[in-house]
Amino acid sequence: MTISLIVVVVIVTALLFDFTNGFHDTANAMATSIATGALKPRVAVLIAGVLNLVGAFLSVEVAKTISSGLVDEAKISPIVIFAGLVGAIMWNLLTWLLGLPSSSSHALFGGLIGATMVAAGTGAVHFGVLLTKVVLPAVISPVLAGVVALIATYVAYRATAKSDQGTVSRGFKIGQIVSASMVALAHGTNDAQKTMGVITLTLITAGVLSPDAGPPFWVILSAGLAIALGTYIGGWRIIQTLGKRVSDIQTPQGFAAETASTAVILASSHLGFSLSTTQVATGAIFGAGAGKRLASVQWGVAGQMAIAWIVTLPAAAVVGAVAAWAASTGTVGTVVVAVVGVAVAAGIYAASRRRPVTADTVNDVPSAEPAPVAA
Repeated sequence: MTISLIVVVVIVTALLFDFTNGFHDTANAMATSIATGALKPRVAVLIAGVLNLVGAFLSVEVAKTISSGLVDEAKISPIVIFAGLVGAIMWNLLTWLLGLPSSSSHALFGGLIGATMVAAGTGAVHFGVLLTKVVLPAVISPVLAGVVALIATYVAYRATAKSDQGTVSRGFKIGQIVSASMVALAHGTNDAQKTMGVITLTLITAGVLSPDAGPPFWVILSAGLAIALGTYIGGWRIIQTLGKRVSDIQTPQGFAAETASTAVILASSHLGFSLSTTQVATGAIFGAGAGKRLASVQWGVAGQMAIAWIVTLPAAAVVGAVAAWAASTGTVGTVVVAVVGVAVAAGIYAASRRRPVTADTVNDVPSAEPAPVAA
């Protein structure tokens, strides 16, 4: 069966979302290692990119949750998926501009849900799956990762209290290289699958694949490559937020945060829970910060992140719904959605150039706020 032009457009748009997911979420794996000096910024994003690609081949359970669980594929079309992806990409770019580690996953789910509700009604959304596979993990996972990281940090400092601190720091730096790499691998396992699921869902709605089909090899490969490339580009703005604006992270805390994140993400991927790796990593970093000294955590930044987390899904849903409404008017409407999306993306990029954050400046604390209190 031939693939229509709109299906090709949706696949390309899905891979663009995957690319934004990569640079938006690079911080999940590498922010603490870059902040502590365990890895140089460019080396860190290269390692993360390669391991994201490898991780994409380890599981397809999350992809199946999206392709055959979240919405009724029989009631939507590729245009609906296109509209949902536009909503997700716009939210990813906006939060990247603001340096907020919001959830790319929830942006994707919100965009798809909003577009589906406009096109096919609320009955086409499987709210039971949304609750058990998305909402509950979103609530539980960052708290769980934070608690694990807090306990691990406390134990690490108690266990090494009488040791030479220079030796301890060097040892944990080596450990961070391993733990950060594991987070990157876990991120590829969980997040690359989301784009695989969207592309597979598109092929199912177009009649190219049978219902309940898994992602073909070329889908797995292309999704892995897209997220790996985005990761290598480096989401420096969000890396700066997690590495320097949350807490004055030191090597034992970084190791604890990364290890906690890896454990939670890999367990969830195995169970098919499409959680937010951003929320897991952020929760772990806050837990690690609090594990040494409560005052060293910037709780005001935590409040900003919490608001972004709460708003992400409904905000992306609104954009997805508007895009679906416009695209439903026909070819002209779909073209308008695409043109407006490109224009907004260009505007956000232009705005980011006013205060650029690069690999050379990523460890600088923004001058508009005080540095975190050292523990």
